[in-house]
Amino acid sequence: MIRVNPERFLKDLHHLRSFGAAGVGKGVVRPAFSPSDVEARQWLAAQIEAAGLRPHFDPVGNLFGLTEGPSLLVGSHTDSQPEGGWLDGALGVIAGLEIARAAHEAGGPPVSVVSFQDEEGRFGVTTGSAIWSRNLALEVADRQTDRSGLSFAEARRVMAPMAGDFVDPSRFAGFLEMHIEQGPWLFEAGEAVGVVTDIVGIRDMRITFEGEQNHAGTTPMHRRRDAFQGLARFNALINERFRNVVTPSTVWTIGHVALHPDAHSIVPGRVVFSMQWRDGVSDRLYRMETIIRDTAEEVAREAGLDLSYGEMLGLEPVPMDARLRAALCASAGAVAPGRWREMQSGALHDATNVARLMPAAMLFVPSINGISHAFAEDTDEGELVTGLEVLAGAVARLGG
Repeated sequence: MIRVNPERFLKDLHHLRSFGAAGVGKGVVRPAFSPSDVEARQWLAAQIEAAGLRPHFDPVGNLFGLTEGPSLLVGSHTDSQPEGGWLDGALGVIAGLEIARAAHEAGGPPVSVVSFQDEEGRFGVTTGSAIWSRNLALEVADRQTDRSGLSFAEARRVMAPMAGDFVDPSRFAGFLEMHIEQGPWLFEAGEAVGVVTDIVGIRDMRITFEGEQNHAGTTPMHRRRDAFQGLARFNALINERFRNVVTPSTVWTIGHVALHPDAHSIVPGRVVFSMQWRDGVSDRLYRMETIIRDTAEEVAREAGLDLSYGEMLGLEPVPMDARLRAALCASAGAVAPGRWREMQSGALHDATNVARLMPAAMLFVPSINGISHAFAEDTDEGELVTGLEVLAGAVARLGG
């Protein structure tokens, strides 16, 4: 048995929030490699050392707390969205720290902890764990930029004085990640925890419609090559054409819309937007891509627009490891009988990448009103502790 200390766990979780605390409620602004992110990582490294583990930064800012010899790895990430909450990622890291610390105090089982860098995608998609898992080449990541044009290579230089080599993943027997659900299902059902069955796949690309910029008062409607009208038509058609392909758990989003020249008296000559879609079946993701491309080509042809695409980004659906899942289910049944479920993750997590290297599994706790990626993100502290105890019980089972 691993006897965790709930008061210590919650104190650390609240203290981590102080790095980049912002907005109302428990909001956090802690983007990857920002001053608040670096300061939080340095604080976390000190807590790791005090817990009897060896802190280690790798070349891209991933922070590990390492035990001697083989161990389980438990953690998540501590960077935030541009306007984020106090639990997204941070919960999994501090839960990992508390379990590693409690296990060390008890004389085992051996547990290491990790805080991956740039999970929130300032420079890409789960950048730190993608590089560590060899799903993304470092030289490719270094060329990726944030919205201001800063490159990943430039940003990570701030960590250079602390950085060592990449940690050998073969030293870990498996990976467990605890996270807020970020959706409404557990909260609406009044359930305490969810054991993740699989993480959906994701696709993301930029689409550009290029029309003709012209005077908004003197250009007749029949003469216009309005890029925004192309986007509006595309959106309406996509929603209709997906209807017989998708399931209730499939999602898609148009975002990052940039109109040029974005003025009220000018017919927009260009629109650039992101198209993202998620599903648990690779074949369905491919079928959706075909519909997207066919529809964009049809809209461009009918509206007299030029069409181009950016690079396709994404990850395949990832099933969680059966043995690790079974340990989480057994612990959930013991700690929260009748108040847990197995469920799919609609959000992307570091476990997606780590599963390429070793067995991986995830545990969810409820998000109040299903809110995340917002200052209003929160979870009842009693349910945070319940999740911690379920995770500790699973680690004990796996360590035994």
